[in-house]
Amino acid sequence: MTPASSQPADQITPITPATTPADAKRLAQDMIDVMTALLSLVERETELVRAGNIRQAMTLEAEKGELSRKYVGSIGRLKASHKYMQAKTPELLTALHRHHDTFRAMLQINLTVLATAHAVSEGIVRGVSAEMQRRSAPQTYTAAGQRSAPPSRNASPIAVSRSL
Repeated sequence: MTPASSQPADQITPITPATTPADAKRLAQDMIDVMTALLSLVERETELVRAGNIRQAMTLEAEKGELSRKYVGSIGRLKASHKYMQAKTPELLTALHRHHDTFRAMLQINLTVLATAHAVSEGIVRGVSAEMQRRSAPQTYTAAGQRSAPPSRNASPIAVSRSL
């Protein structure tokens, strides 16, 4: 089966909702499998980032993207099947909601770790930039004998390579 993302827009397969209890059960199991696989990957990424292994964490990007696409597809099918599942298989829907709450909590932890890593790296880059500016600017003093701040027109940009 060809993924929807590689198909032309006019050939995208329509979402088919669940119409039997077996369909609903298969949909729920697929959804749980995708969330479990994505959580496992996100936990690995979180641990790598916490350990400072950013390069290794970045290698998970393609797999994370593919699992995210599967997740979005499963969500679309679940939305299309919601009324049926609410009427015919409410226990599956309840189980999916519980699993999804856990999924969201774990994603929040991952986002917090990534935001922290981003803030730390941004702080480092800003610190390096400020130090470079301080060293390259002429050091002058005010009439009161205080060191004057370098004028902003003397600021020179720094180049940062985004590839590790």
